Amino acid sequence: MSHSKAHQIVAEARRQKEEREKGYREQALKLFPWICGRCAREFDHKNLRELTVHHTNHNHDHNPADGSNWELLCLYCHDNEHQRYEEQTRFGGKAGGESKGPQATFNPFADLKKMLQKDE
Repeated sequence: MSHSKAHQIVAEARRQKEEREKGYREQALKLFPWICGRCAREFDHKNLRELTVHHTNHNHDHNPADGSNWELLCLYCHDNEHQRYEEQTRFGGKAGGESKGPQATFNPFADLKKMLQKDE
């Protein structure tokens, strides 16, 4: 495949993605208050470009008109959500950030009360 043909394919895919996003983004911005669903940061027309639409089931083609698969997240919370999802998918684990791996057992304050009583 030639370089120009590959460039055309990528450009067309990006254009289609942007068109698809315009539809559900505009709908979500009409349905929901302009507040990040995680950090509660508020947005206005000046910084609205930093508010994104997150698909709660991670399926970007599932866009019900009632907004039941969307939540508005700021850029930072949206990136964090996708990072957590990718790590969960890649490394396993339970929902909510719980991991299947061993848990830490060291307690640096285990003998604190006893150590404080010695000084009295």
